[in-house]
Amino acid sequence: MTVQTPQRVVVGAMQVAYTESGTGEPLILVHGGESDRTQFTALRPFLGAGIRAISYDQRDTGDTVNPGDPYTIDDLGTDLADLVGALGYERAHLFGTSYGGIVAMHAALGHPERFTSLSLAACPPNADFGGPGMATLLQLDPEERRGFMVDMLITPRGQADDPGLLDRARSVLTPRTPEQNARRTAAVSTHDVLDALAGLSVPTLLIHGTDDPLIRVEAAQEMARRIPDSRLELIDGGRHGIATEFPQLVAGVVREFVHGRPAGR
Repeated sequence: MTVQTPQRVVVGAMQVAYTESGTGEPLILVHGGESDRTQFTALRPFLGAGIRAISYDQRDTGDTVNPGDPYTIDDLGTDLADLVGALGYERAHLFGTSYGGIVAMHAALGHPERFTSLSLAACPPNADFGGPGMATLLQLDPEERRGFMVDMLITPRGQADDPGLLDRARSVLTPRTPEQNARRTAAVSTHDVLDALAGLSVPTLLIHGTDDPLIRVEAAQEMARRIPDSRLELIDGGRHGIATEFPQLVAGVVREFVHGRPAGR
């Protein structure tokens, strides 16, 4: 598998950095709040043939260059919709994790014409579904978060059985300036789509770990009840980093979902 990195594309006033691999159905991978586009390195090989996997850096992340103005979570959703066109597609598939799942939800709700399918991992419809670890996380400074997040992401068994897994989890935690963190935190603070989910018209797959300490599994269960014709897949014992700890399992489910709904160019 050849991965070209980094590439850049103009999206509005931004230079968006992205990494791609494979050819076929366009699948945009949307990283979490503490990560960047490299979060999906372990997942990519398991997506298999027939998928063009594209991960990008959101605003205030990694190699993307954006103005220093405040923005909203809807702005991040619009960025994602505009990225589809900038990459030369009319429609694409989405897979978002955690904060990235929130961005993907806003993109699909605000711009459904741009997306053929929506896969969401470990993300909530609003702040009411935060787990016991979320309150602690929000009180920590960025450097303290890095150490705390590893236990939130990876199960004790995973940490014991695969020491390299810890290194992979740490490697996707990206540094940001206080100003960047403040803008991203302010943007997500207004997220609440619970009542809008009944109108979500994009076919949706929900994936969640049953022991996620940051976002309670009830978040995915409630979204599955509200989103028409959605599909729910639970990973028994999984924590918040299911795409990192269980890449083959998660990629397999997403791959099946994508290939069942071809987007084309």
